[in-house]
Amino acid sequence: MKKYTVREKIPDSADEALRAYPPLVRSLLFYRDIADEKKAREYLLPDYERDLHDPFLMLDMEKAVERIKQAVQKNEKIIVYGDYDCDGIPGSVVLHDFFEKIQYPYFKNYIPHRYAEGYGLQMPAIEQFAKDGVTLVITIDCAITDVAEVARANELGIDTIVTDHHLPIIDPVTGEERLPPAFAVINNKRRGEKYPFTMLCGAATAFKLVQGLLLRPLPTWNIASGWEKWLLDMVGTSTVADMVPLYGENRALAHFGLKVLRKSPRLGLQELLRKMNVAQHALTEDDIGFSIAPRINAASRIADPIDGFNLLSTRDADSAITLSTHLESINQRRKGLVAAMIKEAKGKLAERTMRDVIVIGNTEWFPGLVGLAANTLMEEMERPVFVWGRRGTTVIKGSCRSPGNINVVELMTLAADAFIDFGGHAVSGGFSVDNERIHFLENALLTAYGRVEKKEAPTLGVIIDAHLRLDDVSWSTYEHIERLAPFGTGNPKPLFLFEDVQIDKTRTFGKEKNHLGLMFRTEDGKKVDAIAFFAQTEDFSADVRDGGKVSLVAHMEKSVFGGKTELRLRIVDMF
Repeated sequence: MKKYTVREKIPDSADEALRAYPPLVRSLLFYRDIADEKKAREYLLPDYERDLHDPFLMLDMEKAVERIKQAVQKNEKIIVYGDYDCDGIPGSVVLHDFFEKIQYPYFKNYIPHRYAEGYGLQMPAIEQFAKDGVTLVITIDCAITDVAEVARANELGIDTIVTDHHLPIIDPVTGEERLPPAFAVINNKRRGEKYPFTMLCGAATAFKLVQGLLLRPLPTWNIASGWEKWLLDMVGTSTVADMVPLYGENRALAHFGLKVLRKSPRLGLQELLRKMNVAQHALTEDDIGFSIAPRINAASRIADPIDGFNLLSTRDADSAITLSTHLESINQRRKGLVAAMIKEAKGKLAERTMRDVIVIGNTEWFPGLVGLAANTLMEEMERPVFVWGRRGTTVIKGSCRSPGNINVVELMTLAADAFIDFGGHAVSGGFSVDNERIHFLENALLTAYGRVEKKEAPTLGVIIDAHLRLDDVSWSTYEHIERLAPFGTGNPKPLFLFEDVQIDKTRTFGKEKNHLGLMFRTEDGKKVDAIAFFAQTEDFSADVRDGGKVSLVAHMEKSVFGGKTELRLRIVDMF
């Protein structure tokens, strides 16, 4: 059973400082490091003008804006080169919509194929761009480590503007930062960066570039002030999907992004939501994380990522229907493949001695799916995990995840000779390895693990925000909780403990009867519904039956389905 810790009562000083808010809100604010009225007001009431910073505070923003304006004035051919995930694709739509808005015809979006080409800038693509007369490439969510590729573009007369949010390469010997020799590099993780917020996703970084362009427009553009806010549906999608922390500027981008998503005129998005039975007007961050993002990502994981881009950018109703149907189909296939992969990996690991770093793979696994498996295995094994596959490509490619005790980019840097290429964030990354060297990868990483700086492992316990009674499950309580939304990384959804509550009725639901539903009753007999997706009574160490008593760990949520709105509990655990 998981270890649970219920938060203690907040200090009297914080309780007094936040007295303008209900007791539950005070506690939730305090445990998000908000202990005074001013910070609370700013947190609970995001403001677009106040919370979004000046894009020209970013290094190279001025250069990038002037270069794009020059390209537009000279009718240069421009390529918007975006990564193939649910950060690069929405970010690519941001630039696409900008160029469409200024009616610039000499640009194209390019999304590399995950298997046929691979992550980041690719030499064959650069060679082809030169043959096509392209003179400017703008990257979205990639290329911060593509030193050789950008250098080749320079040789061919192509300027590159890199917009990315991944970590730059740090030379393990000199400790110096190695940036690609681009015309401009917009990445607020650069050393010497003075931008106030360093945790933007790739699409948000692209959005800052558009903001900069609109603050210094060409006279012919004639774009109404505030038009860029319509792009926030894409920025908000990526901010949630890429799991960047939802505080600071990201909180505002996610907050206003959801507002725009609920009104977004994008035909492909509307069709996709219809197929998923998601009410657009009530769309939440959960719908992005569990419904929209997996379908956009599925396009690159087992098909062609351009389909995800086309879905979000199309203005044709028939294309919207066709593309949404296609993405729904491949997402169903993706689910089955990942489940089989995790089952196989666990079987192999059960036969092995557990080591500080896990490396596991199969040549028949899709590289685009291994990140999903790596995340699940990392959470269960509580150590860095590297998972690889080769299906659909000629070299081995993989993904890695860390529980937070080490930086996987630093780990891979110390074992750089074992890789063809690698990159990523502190706790997640990607890599490629020669087929002949894959069997030596684990030993190379274990050697590097002995040298890498280690942090104290994060607590393995689960923090419960408060005890509640079933009588507390009300719209009034939910409205207090909702004030802190959107929830995600850095702003977790509040978790509550309901102790010693009696189950009135149990049921299973769904086409395959693979979801669990429970009904409880308040003291005055009012129903309280609770659900757990992909769960059965035997999955819990509790007396889960009609009339049984349990301690219930759950979130409180609003469900909008089939035109019906209801308040319910989302079960996390029972014991």
